[in-house]
Amino acid sequence: MFQDALGGRSRESREGRRAPPRAPSSASLWRRLVVVEAKMAAQAAAAAQAAAAQAAQAEAADSWYLALLGFAEHFRTSSPPKIRLCVHCLQAVFPFKPPQRIEARTHLQLGSVLYHHTKNSEQARSHLEKAWLISQQIPQFEDVKFEAASLLSELYCQENSVDAAKPLLRKAIQISQQTPYWHCRLLFQLAQLHTLEKDLVSACDLLGVGAEYARVVGSEYTRALFLLSKGMLLLMERKLQEVHPLLTLCGQIVENWQGNPIQKESLRVFFLVLQVTHYLDAGQVKSVKPCLKQLQQCIQTISTLHDDEILPSNPADLFHWLPKEHMCVLVYLVTVMHSMQAGYLEKAQKYTDKALMQLEKLKMLDCSPILSSFQVILLEHIIMCRLVTGHKATALQEISQVCQLCQQSPRLFSNHAAQLHTLLGLYCVSVNCMDNAEAQFTTALRLTNHQELWAFIVTNLASVYIREGNRHQEVLYSLLERINPDHSFPVSSHCLRAAAFYVRGLFSFFQGRYNEAKRFLRETLKMSNAEDLNRLTACSLVLLGHIFYVLGNHRESNNMVVPAMQLASKIPDMSVQLWSSALLRDLNKACGNAMDAHEAAQMHQNFSQQLLQDHIEACSLPEHNLITWTDGPPPVQFQAQNGPNTSLASLL
Repeated sequence: MFQDALGGRSRESREGRRAPPRAPSSASLWRRLVVVEAKMAAQAAAAAQAAAAQAAQAEAADSWYLALLGFAEHFRTSSPPKIRLCVHCLQAVFPFKPPQRIEARTHLQLGSVLYHHTKNSEQARSHLEKAWLISQQIPQFEDVKFEAASLLSELYCQENSVDAAKPLLRKAIQISQQTPYWHCRLLFQLAQLHTLEKDLVSACDLLGVGAEYARVVGSEYTRALFLLSKGMLLLMERKLQEVHPLLTLCGQIVENWQGNPIQKESLRVFFLVLQVTHYLDAGQVKSVKPCLKQLQQCIQTISTLHDDEILPSNPADLFHWLPKEHMCVLVYLVTVMHSMQAGYLEKAQKYTDKALMQLEKLKMLDCSPILSSFQVILLEHIIMCRLVTGHKATALQEISQVCQLCQQSPRLFSNHAAQLHTLLGLYCVSVNCMDNAEAQFTTALRLTNHQELWAFIVTNLASVYIREGNRHQEVLYSLLERINPDHSFPVSSHCLRAAAFYVRGLFSFFQGRYNEAKRFLRETLKMSNAEDLNRLTACSLVLLGHIFYVLGNHRESNNMVVPAMQLASKIPDMSVQLWSSALLRDLNKACGNAMDAHEAAQMHQNFSQQLLQDHIEACSLPEHNLITWTDGPPPVQFQAQNGPNTSLASLL
């Protein structure tokens, strides 16, 4: 009918231009109908022929395209991958002048392969930019369009072109509001970019926008992910007044959400990790125990669940926080952090070994940067444990290992440079290289803007100046005033404030102001007992015992030193054991207890020999030269030492 009407309309228009219409005869009308039908038949045959040719051409196009795509994927997934051949197959698509959809998708595929498998960032960028440009002109082509934007912004960031990545992501976010999955993913990506730039305010704003969008599209799961991510950044900013109501809301959402069991448990792990780290940042080692126990139970539950391959019905739910294996390592990590603060160093060692073993397995299959971050943080904590337990040589080798990891990643070094110099400062104190310790701590202070780390460094630097005597009196008084625990202490950490009281007590002891020292140390004991800070308790007890010994109150001194020795043995803290055994030896001599004095002297001798041997071993390592490094990236190679060049007097 359509062809008939079209033919009739065209014919009438042609006759109207020639002459006025007249009534046709029956013969002429018949002849016209025959002509029209003949023309219609010819047109129909031509149309059928054209359609057949077009179908054949499309089928041929599909064939060559699918063949090239199949070859490209074969070469990409070969073992080892044949990336050059894969790229050649994809480039062969363009001479065929493919439709825009195929052209844009091929540019995306080429850009992705070049970005992930080669160092040819210029060509990768060119293909991704073309994919992004072409795909914006094609309707209903969201996956290619937004994946191109996402990858291209990653590439810009890798090339330090952050100013190009931001507007690209903002435009993609603006035009993706009808595509929930990509809108949420791009919001996460831009928030992460702001976080890497230390612009946590902008990152929090974006995560807030994402949380509200997820609520509107009915995804409580992804809403919780946005809110928990925002809570993590607020904790980093120390905005505790905003954190508490946010975590309360997150807890309610997580408990009320009914969905995939693994997704639900992963949300719970995220929530509990934030709670545990919040307590640990506050130095509340005892208060955190119930949350830590819940977290450990939660990760055990996740490890028994099987991954459900059924995709969620809401595309906004197509996210996950971390893989199960990564979450297991993270729970090991926060357990190590807790054990370190509480003074359970053998437990810290046990969980560090488990976590590092798991990390080694994961890194064989996964090059995710977060695994290297986990590894560095684990090593940082176990290094502190080694220094306390009298294994300085091992600690130094692990410091060198952290240096090597940071050499592989400038971003990792930027995030951990201050911690690395702090660890070197602690090592220098342990081998009595006080000038180097001062230089390392001063370098760390210059590199950090983290309040808790700053307070930790200042506390240790003050203890170095105290041990150095009268050389740095003005600087020392200035430092002590800045970490005055009686008023305006710079951080909310219970542990660091207790440590500041201890340092004030140590300073008063060296000044001979014993009553003042006792006041500060009793405050330290009160605070450390409240939160099970065992190492601070042991240090305070032995220093109080020393004060009572100097004052001639041997009974009270013994009441302090004996529990200090017991606690130091439990930790174990080699330096406190050495100090306590020397005091017990002198106390028993003064009280006429020859047998107990001999036993204490023997213990002191054993501890001295162990520390001396470890000291010599550490100072003989080529890595010992790291104590002179105070500027720039970590040195690549180390010169071997001829022998120890540090004083051993403090150990004997």
